[in-house]
Amino acid sequence: MRLIFTNRRRMALKQISSNKCFGGLQKVFEHDSVELNCKMKFAVYLPPKAETGKCPALYWLSGLTCTEQNFISKSGYHQAASEHGLVVIAPDTSPRGCNIKGEDESWDFGTGAGFYVDATEDPWKTNYRMYSYVTEELPQLINANFPVDPQRMSIFGHSMGGHGALICALKNPGKYKSVSAFAPICNPVLCPWGKKAFSGYLGTDQNKWKAYDATHLVKSYPGSQLDILIDQGKEDQFLSDGQLLPDNFITACTEKKIPVVFRLQEGYDHSYYFIATFIADHIRHHAKYLNA
Repeated sequence: MRLIFTNRRRMALKQISSNKCFGGLQKVFEHDSVELNCKMKFAVYLPPKAETGKCPALYWLSGLTCTEQNFISKSGYHQAASEHGLVVIAPDTSPRGCNIKGEDESWDFGTGAGFYVDATEDPWKTNYRMYSYVTEELPQLINANFPVDPQRMSIFGHSMGGHGALICALKNPGKYKSVSAFAPICNPVLCPWGKKAFSGYLGTDQNKWKAYDATHLVKSYPGSQLDILIDQGKEDQFLSDGQLLPDNFITACTEKKIPVVFRLQEGYDHSYYFIATFIADHIRHHAKYLNA
């Protein structure tokens, strides 16, 4: 059964675009997602090394309102990915076109705002399963269709996607070789974005929320080796608005003796200009573990 399933998935990929970049290829594909019950797009960069052998896979999770396009067109990551021989995968941030009442009413909930959770509440639970999509379905799809080594994979992201990267790594000890984030939402159960998303997707029981909160997950993390890098712009409006709460996460990591490098970057905001400035550092951070 498994082979048939894999082959079916292999056939189900539809290439949308392909552009040569730093000797490799930046591609975008569309497929029918089993987890999300809709058509989904994802971007994948194949470095020159992928022509001759299997490469590690690095997953990028984007922030609120983004699609698979933002990271690949704005972050300038291609040169570093090409040099270090990493396949980089960037999925969309939510299901699309599910015709759920209210899905397009606000920018921080519904379309473009899946928050990388598996929803348990109606009407969201049928489609809004981004956690399972990112940790299970998408890697299986990538492993079956592209020259990647399934044993070498890491994850990073920005804002809502930084939250996503942290929880994916913390909920799956040993699955990812490394994790990093730009301006992540570190303690969503305590911030306005998180409270809105979690109450909508997960219901009113706040104990269920903690299963998708990096600051809470760190407290029960079983201590498998994980090296965390976080960059945060000091002039980030969402930092001063209390949406990101990195101090709570750093305190929790320190108490659990989990190594985290937290860099507060003077003068930088929440934008892709900030990401583009430090993206090569993050690729290097992951390459150190993925190419070890």
